[in-house]
Amino acid sequence: MLNTVNNKEALGVIFPNSYDGLVPELVKERLMGSVPFASRYRLVDFVISSMARAGIDNISLIARENYLSLMDHLGSGREWDLARKNGGLNIIPPYAQKEIKVYNGRVEALESIKSFLVSQKEKYVVMSDANIAANINFADIINKHKKSGADITVVYRKQEIPENYKKPLGTNHDLYYTFDLEGSRVKQLFVNSKRDGEVNFSMNIYVIDRELLIRLINEAYVLGFTCFERDVIAPQIDMLDVQGYCYEGYVAHIHDMKSYFDENMKLLEEDNLKGLFGPGQIYTKIRDDNPTRYIKGAKVSNVMAADGCVIEGEVENSVLFRGVKVAKGAKVKNCVLMQDTVVGENASLEYVITDKDVTITSGKALAGTDSFQVFVAKNQTV
Repeated sequence: MLNTVNNKEALGVIFPNSYDGLVPELVKERLMGSVPFASRYRLVDFVISSMARAGIDNISLIARENYLSLMDHLGSGREWDLARKNGGLNIIPPYAQKEIKVYNGRVEALESIKSFLVSQKEKYVVMSDANIAANINFADIINKHKKSGADITVVYRKQEIPENYKKPLGTNHDLYYTFDLEGSRVKQLFVNSKRDGEVNFSMNIYVIDRELLIRLINEAYVLGFTCFERDVIAPQIDMLDVQGYCYEGYVAHIHDMKSYFDENMKLLEEDNLKGLFGPGQIYTKIRDDNPTRYIKGAKVSNVMAADGCVIEGEVENSVLFRGVKVAKGAKVKNCVLMQDTVVGENASLEYVITDKDVTITSGKALAGTDSFQVFVAKNQTV
């Protein structure tokens, strides 16, 4: 059983639009946190579920754009036991109040909810992005933060920097961070490092004293700063006690379309599936549907299929979301098919990603490769 903390000790703040620019195909009508993952979940489900299991029952999501799908998915927060009169799940869209605008960085986002932060009673703030799927023990992170006496605790992984991060990020304005440690203390923070080999790669998850966060944001906003890590932490790294917390659990990190495909496909391996879902329950929006049906003559091998699917054809090494239909004679191999995709009779798909409500008509053939998948946008008919 996971450790929990007193639910009045910490509140959560999530930035669901972070790194939208890395997957432009998937975020035309949604934000990063709403991207479907692992046959029935959204990326944001993992961080919210992890927070809720740790006893954090006051969670705010500061949205920047394309947030309607997020609101539809999360609703009142009932599935996460966050439908409450006080605290609970709070989605904050732009212009919800006059001081809440479309923000350009974490400093502006936090400044826009400063009055909310001032009015809360929790001692700590746990901040996170939503571009990763991980089953995180936030209670352990908070407890180690308290024990260390740190001003800020940052969660990191030991890994190589993804290659696409080292390239110009184009329309994506989000930054990534690595750092050097002295013991467990962060001694130097690097922005967009191009270093080769294994590094301490920030997961952009932070625990900080709420009153300290308010003071830091006040100072940064007056100076016109936007980035919390680059503009606030890095210049004060010698004055602030910033401790690192090495996360060693399973992480699916979405940083481009290939990583989205690869991370879904990795879950077809039992060890990876246990690594992501074994440590604790991940909750998501309930859709009442029938169990997946395999019609006589269907051939299925190594498939993750959510409820509501109907399979008459052949499916191999694929991830099927809710309500996917594969007609008689159709062949689906090495594909990720999102909710309510329909594959017509005798169609053939290999290395294909379909968004929601896609129809592949009878007899069509689509084929990508392991390094470059064919993507079909939402509501399209091929």
